[in-house]
Formats: sequence, structure tokens, C-alpha cells
Amino acid sequence: MVPAARYRWVVLGVGTAAQATVSAAMFSVAVLAPELRSQFHLTLAETGVVLAAFAIGSTPTLLPWGLLTDRVGERVVLPAGLAAAAIALAAVGLAGGAAQLVFLLVAAGALSASVNAASGRAVMQWFDRSERGLALGIRQANVPLGGLVAALVLPPLADALGLGWAFAALGGACLAGALAGATLLREPAHRVAATGSRAPAPRHPLRRPALWQISAGSTMILVAQIATMSFTVLFLSDGRGFSTGTAALVLAGSQVLGGFLRIAAGFWSDRYGSRIVPLCRLALAVAGALLVVAAIATAPNWALVPVLVVAGGIGLSWNGLSFVAAAEIAGARASGAALGLQQTFLGVGSIVTPIVFAALVSASSWRVGFLAAGLFPLLGWAVIHPLAAGSRDGDRPRPG
Repeated sequence: MVPAARYRWVVLGVGTAAQATVSAAMFSVAVLAPELRSQFHLTLAETGVVLAAFAIGSTPTLLPWGLLTDRVGERVVLPAGLAAAAIALAAVGLAGGAAQLVFLLVAAGALSASVNAASGRAVMQWFDRSERGLALGIRQANVPLGGLVAALVLPPLADALGLGWAFAALGGACLAGALAGATLLREPAHRVAATGSRAPAPRHPLRRPALWQISAGSTMILVAQIATMSFTVLFLSDGRGFSTGTAALVLAGSQVLGGFLRIAAGFWSDRYGSRIVPLCRLALAVAGALLVVAAIATAPNWALVPVLVVAGGIGLSWNGLSFVAAAEIAGARASGAALGLQQTFLGVGSIVTPIVFAALVSASSWRVGFLAAGLFPLLGWAVIHPLAAGSRDGDRPRPG
């Protein structure tokens, strides 16, 4: 038996790996967008719908998965959802048309959404407040990690063996994550001991205005993240003549930087004693970076590519702090529901943004699209910033 002090890192590793597989599946559509457009004869606007399909499936199921996790535990929810998602992803290679493609991606998104709240709640249960920023920063680094793997592995795999094998590989990775969760996850001893206690239940997280505020503000920041993460490959391949593999390497650079920045932001928030203040500062940085991309959208590649990498990395940096803040407002016992709500908001943003962004670019230009997306983090800052007053050493649930 692994001692509890060390076992928490096992939990973190399982949660990070499981979420990384889901992230790779989510980013696979952006990475393989040129091949998908060619094989299924998609317009740019139709591609926006395909890019949103994963989020269309996950968004309505995030909160139910979170509530179920609070009730039955992450050891049940994570493996069940991830194993079912593996089947849907493997079946994508059998899609006979665009409608079937979208249906299977929607199903994969709905089933894999179990991982979001389950893995986050597991980390909340095993790490105390002084380490949660770093721990959940590492866990949230799985998003760029999964995107990095997708960008590096999937294009050459699809070129060599076809799109079907690329999605079959994603299904296999999800199945491995499900097996790891079923084998290695367990409830902490203090949680098991408290299950039958008469301690009053915490105030339901959905009744906390601050949670709704963070969720809404985070969704606005997410617009900029999606503009870079979902459209960098298309922007460089359609607008600048890059091959899919070369454009994917640019996206991979952003993922590496974004993963590092998520961990650094979590460590910063632990030392600062607040999640809200660093989150607000990063929102301003995200806005500034994307506005620079808009300003130099027609610049030579040697100037544009480094700025795209930096903007994409900064665009990924803030998400972990939003995740931790939402979970800590609710407290560990109810963190599944809180994370489900926060992720539902982000899911809505993930559905709407690619569709609207693609339509805006089609009607105007890439510069206009990046400019519009860069304004949204400023709105997110305006929504979240009022919570910063008195937040230092105080981003924690108040008595009901």
C-alpha cells in the first residue's frame, strides 16, 4: 500500500493522464481539420460546427457528471465515462459522412466529460489548500499536453494510415486511462470516515454567486484561447500556405509553453495566497497577446509565428486558476458540482466560439476575427475583478 503522503501524487498522475487523453481527442479535430475538410468536403463554416461538436456533446453532461461524482465517487465515474468515450472515438473512422462524423464526436464529448469533474475532485480530495494551485496547475497542464501529443502524433499517423487509425489510437488511449482510473483511484481515508457522520452538508455550490461570476468571466477569457488553439492550424494552412504538419508544430509550441505557464500560474497562486488576483492579471495578458496577433496578422512568417506561439501559450495559462477557484468556493465535498457548473459554462463557450469565429473570418478576415476574440478577455476581467477585493488568503468557502 502506498503511503497517503505519496499516494496523492498517484492520484494526480492518473487524473492528469486521463484528462490528457480527453484533451488529445478534443484537439484532434483542430489538428486534423484540413484532412477532415478534404475527406468530408466541408466549408469553413461547416468546419466550425465540426470543431464545436466535442463541446456540443460535453456541455449538457458536465454538470450531471459532476453531481454524480459527488454522489458515487470518481473511481466509478471516470473509468465508466472514459471507456464508453473510447468506443465512440474508435468508431469515428467508420463515419460515412459529415453528419455521422459530428454525431460520433458529440457522443465522445458527452461521455468523456466524466473526466473533468472526476479527476478535479480527486485532486481536491487528496491535496490541501497550500498545494492545490500547483497540483491542479499540473493537472490542468494536461490540456496543452494532450494538444501537444495530438499535434505531433496525429498528422503523420493520419498521413501514413488514414484518419480512421488516428481516431482508433485516440480510443485506445482513452481505454488505457479508464483502466488506470479503475485500478488506481480510491477515496481518501478522511472522506470515507466522514461519509456516515452527522456533519451538516455544505451550502450547495450552485447557490454561491461568486461561482457563477467566475464561470461567466472564465467563459469570456476562453474565447481568446479557442481562437488560437482551434484555428492556428487552419489559419497557417489556409491563409499562409503551411502544410498541416508544419502548422501543427506551431500549435505544439504553444501547447508546450501553455503547459509550463499553467503550472507556474498554480505555483504563483499558492505563494500569493489568492487565485483571483493572478487570474485577473492573466486575463489582461491574454487579451494583449491576441490583440498583437491581430495587429501583425499579415506580417512575414518569421515575425508572425513566434507571436502566435506566445499568444497561444498565454491563452492557455489562466484555465487552471479558474478551475481551482471554482472548486475552492464549493469546498472539497461539493467540488464535483462546482466544477461541473464551471465546465458547463466553458463548454457553452466552446460550442459558440468556433462557429461564430469561423463565420466572422469567412465574412471579413483573420485579422478581424483575432481582434474580436482579443476583446473578450477584457470583459472577463471586468466580471471577475470585483472578487479580487479581499481575496488574498481568502479564496475559500465561507460558512453557509
